[in-house]
Amino acid sequence: MQGFRLRRRAALQGLVASAVTGTLGTAWAQPARTLKLVVPFSAGGTADVLPRMVAEKLRAHYPGGVVVENKPGAGGNIGAEQVFRADPDGLTLLVSPPGPIAVNHNLYRKLSFDPTRWVPVTVLATVPNILAVRSRLPVQSLTEFITYLKANPGKVSVATQGGGSTSHLTAALFMQLTGTDMNVVPYKGTAPALVDLIGNNVDVFFDNISSSAQHHQAGKLRILAVADEQRSRVLPEVPTFSEQKLAAMQAVTFFSVVAPPGTPAAVAVTLQRQFADALAAPDVSQRFAEQGAEPRGWSTEQTAQFIRNETEKWNKVIKTANVSLD
Repeated sequence: MQGFRLRRRAALQGLVASAVTGTLGTAWAQPARTLKLVVPFSAGGTADVLPRMVAEKLRAHYPGGVVVENKPGAGGNIGAEQVFRADPDGLTLLVSPPGPIAVNHNLYRKLSFDPTRWVPVTVLATVPNILAVRSRLPVQSLTEFITYLKANPGKVSVATQGGGSTSHLTAALFMQLTGTDMNVVPYKGTAPALVDLIGNNVDVFFDNISSSAQHHQAGKLRILAVADEQRSRVLPEVPTFSEQKLAAMQAVTFFSVVAPPGTPAAVAVTLQRQFADALAAPDVSQRFAEQGAEPRGWSTEQTAQFIRNETEKWNKVIKTANVSLD
């Protein structure tokens, strides 16, 4: 009889433990389920490549597999809405550049989701933006470039990846800080903008370093400055804006991981640890470096603060430049 009572007590304790696990999301009690990473941009770019590198390591935690799903459109808003409305069980995450996380709600009059309600998980990586000029532009340094702009107000053309894009806002920040004026030419993405910069059809492009570095090394364009606190390992010979007396010119493209509203904090912390472990793998770190990306893996608290800071920063730039998208 005593043995029966002990077995019954053990069974009840097991049920209680299962109930506690359930409060963290049923996903964690069903390890065979699949983790979905939604990238709200097309395949092939840095936004797509980085999460795919990490996904390979995350599969160790998800016997059901890890799927990277591209859901492009509307500056990242379509994919973001899908994740925003997903179950808050830690199995559907948004992996994205700043747009639908820290920028778009300051650009669009109305969104179908509320970016302030994302549950931050981590920042995968940051990639510094750079100032690139066409090879025939008669400047060799940042100082010479600013002098040239002031001598030719409104005559220098600056390419962007599109209205409200990172390159657009970085150009706006630069003009605000230097008191200069350039003619903004929007393109549909990085590739066509780079083609025209290399072809000397446009003068300037504030690109991220991962896509421009190889062309700088080949002499097809000239990178004058890196918009980060430190020089990039990809182009260590190129000075930062800070080194050239423009310390406020800080602009990085960050790739963060966020979960739907209502995701339990404990689930977010568990996810963050999984991503941090994946980023710490030597082969992942090396492959990120080849993309010009600095792996981060920040805590949920640090990620939340970083996103708040970036949101405030770009909101000021957007309002000052009077940028809006309908």
